[in-house]
Amino acid sequence: MKSTKFLSLLFLIISFNSPAQNLKALVGGTLIDGFGGTPIRNSVIIIENERIKSIGQVGSLAIPAGAEVISTEGMSVLPGLWDMHVHLMLNGHSDYTHWDSTYIDVFESVIMPSSAHQLLMAGVTSARDLGAPLEASINVRNRINKGEIPGPTIYVSGPFIQKAPYPNTEAFRWGVNGAADARAKVKKLVDAGVDVIKLIDQDQMTLEEAKAVVDEAHKYGKMVVGHSHRPDEIRIGLQIGVDNFEHTGLSSSPEYPEDIMLMLKERAAKMNLGPLFWTPTVEGLFNYEYVRDNPEKLDDPSWHLGLPDSIIRDIRASLRFPGRMSYFQLTPVRKPTLDRKFAQLRESGVVMLVGTDSGIPMKFHSQSTWNELDVWVNHFGMDPLLTIKAATYWPAVAMKVDKDYGTISEGKYADIIAVSGDVLRYINLLQNVDLVIKHGKKVK
Repeated sequence: MKSTKFLSLLFLIISFNSPAQNLKALVGGTLIDGFGGTPIRNSVIIIENERIKSIGQVGSLAIPAGAEVISTEGMSVLPGLWDMHVHLMLNGHSDYTHWDSTYIDVFESVIMPSSAHQLLMAGVTSARDLGAPLEASINVRNRINKGEIPGPTIYVSGPFIQKAPYPNTEAFRWGVNGAADARAKVKKLVDAGVDVIKLIDQDQMTLEEAKAVVDEAHKYGKMVVGHSHRPDEIRIGLQIGVDNFEHTGLSSSPEYPEDIMLMLKERAAKMNLGPLFWTPTVEGLFNYEYVRDNPEKLDDPSWHLGLPDSIIRDIRASLRFPGRMSYFQLTPVRKPTLDRKFAQLRESGVVMLVGTDSGIPMKFHSQSTWNELDVWVNHFGMDPLLTIKAATYWPAVAMKVDKDYGTISEGKYADIIAVSGDVLRYINLLQNVDLVIKHGKKVK
């Protein structure tokens, strides 16, 4: 309940100079702006149309007459979250072969819009989709940007680039045969309008092929996101200039080899090249055994949003026996290695980004992102402010859109979320985001 003192003060600071033009004022919350500095108590954020106009505190920043006043008292206010590794074409089903063959024709019309809407309701206002059929990726992204369907601002890779596609995955995995073909495949993706290039299995390519992928992408100003599942994927990726590695990788190996650590530290020291980014995606591995033994969380209806009953039933049936999934059988052996690998990445000087692999078995778009932040803070001991920065500021820098996104600061798009309570003390409060504003529009 608002105090009489607060309301009186609020009325005193209202400005009556001119009528408001689509103005909103978020008043009273603790502002975590994304830069990693000291939060601002009793904050006031003025939004004009799509962008942030001014930021201050109660008692010092006037609220324009006619502005819609939204109380954020008792709330943490922060930039909309980014998830830098999602799969919109997936939604937690345990059998990829069945899912792809059954639903590929409705990826664009049903599955991907559903996934995008779920992310937005979870407070994710920007996301990077790494792997889906090209036309569907472009069309869903564009429909969101036009306001035709709800979702985060999406950055897409379209199909993976790899040496050879796995059987029956040619719609979203493109193989290369020689350096010229590698350049041609990248050029085709760029011409179609993708935002990034995703490279996997680079250790199975010739060096000329792998280098051609990166060089062609960089020629058109596109970052290359590379898998890091195997040691040589990392070694070759560093040699050819991959910009952002994904996953912790290396299966059940206890740590990254010494030569890779030396390469990472050397690359991190090259300030002229900018940061080397790494998206560890630890949540799915870390939480598997807990979900297996406590499957009640699979009943959360938030992942039903936008899906027809028939698909919901199919997903539920596939998750009936969480302990039997081949996808996770090695996970109990891999999980203990995550502490060391995560620590090594922190020590190496790479800039880590929050991403989740959302959509993999039992991992839903409505839940994955907050779980990743929770594991970083409550298990790996990351500072909550720096973890939030890895889910706001640094992703925008990585995608070269930090002039418009990533922090709550004047002139940027008003992508803002708020949650009741102190998120720096209890990061898992992010599982219940109370307010979501995207481009100045209140969507939740």
